[in-house]
Amino acid sequence: MEFLGGEFRIETLAEWWNLIVAYTSTRWLPSLGITVIALVAYFPGGWILRWLRRRVASRTATDLDDALLRAIRKVFRITVVSWAAWRLADIWIGILGTETADAGWVPYDKQPGDWIWGIWIGLIFLPISGLVAHMVRSLGSKVDPDSNMALDETVLPMVNRFACLAVVALGILLALTHLGLEIAPLLAGAGVVGLALSLAAKDTLSNLIAGVLLVIDRPFKVGDRIELWSAPRETGSWGDVIDIGLRATKIKNPDNLVIVVPNNEIMQRDIINYTMSGGDIRLRIPFSCTDKGIELAKQLLLEVAEQVRGVKLDPAPIVIVRGYGPSQVNLELRVWIVEARERRRIGDEITEKAILAFTEAGVEIPYPKRDLYIKQSEAAS
Repeated sequence: MEFLGGEFRIETLAEWWNLIVAYTSTRWLPSLGITVIALVAYFPGGWILRWLRRRVASRTATDLDDALLRAIRKVFRITVVSWAAWRLADIWIGILGTETADAGWVPYDKQPGDWIWGIWIGLIFLPISGLVAHMVRSLGSKVDPDSNMALDETVLPMVNRFACLAVVALGILLALTHLGLEIAPLLAGAGVVGLALSLAAKDTLSNLIAGVLLVIDRPFKVGDRIELWSAPRETGSWGDVIDIGLRATKIKNPDNLVIVVPNNEIMQRDIINYTMSGGDIRLRIPFSCTDKGIELAKQLLLEVAEQVRGVKLDPAPIVIVRGYGPSQVNLELRVWIVEARERRRIGDEITEKAILAFTEAGVEIPYPKRDLYIKQSEAAS
């Protein structure tokens, strides 16, 4: 009988079958028992923990206990599967080792069961990381938003990601330690690779560090209105912060254009935040008139300011004389407004009404003047 290009005998197949039967005859029944025990523990145990989670969650105001029982349920199921795999490996594989020259037997330091439990250590840290992330979110929701410790939509995701990565990294290190692997050479290699990457991605790392500093210093947050430095020509020079990332910050200007500014560039400039100190800010609007209409111009500007919606009457608007030019006196109207986001509209409305009031009252708006003297000499005799 030909088999795969060679001679194959029925007796060989029978020998193989006898070996398989002899190997499995004493192992299949314990394996079946372990499998049944694992299934009985896996499904009913998971159902009991889920029922307990629902009962506890319905009686408490917080959801931390719900997240804790959810993590316990996942750890329990991972443990059951790992225990079953450990027992099956012990039955079917046994203790591995090597023979010595004098026909002795030396077992390996790490057996298949040790590898299974090492993997178990790494896996159980996944639900633990989820529990830590849930605790961070719960802490951020309970902190007073007006306090300095508030975790807004900018800081909270970063803290969440860092906490999850730290917990998972701890689980991997513990798993490697349990398996007997040396961590020091791995850390040294990671340091060398990190140095090479830092030199190759210097600008990117600079932006990442600047992003961390933005999160710590918090010169602005999502929703604040700040001044732009690199806005396209003929577009708005300010915008609302819509996203603060580790590498760049996204700002939407009044023309609905999203400008992505690297964090490193932001940290090197003066940041003008119109809404950080509150809704009300002071608005300064320059005007000019001739030296014969100063008092009337002041009165008209105060009357116009009090008529515009959004201008605060306490503190009251004031007009000061800033100086004079070749043909005009420079005035400045200073008003406090209720909402910083309305400064452009309020400034435009005050300027328009002031021009109409000046025209109606006869206040001359100065313009550059030149006096030309023509000197004519007597004709030579």
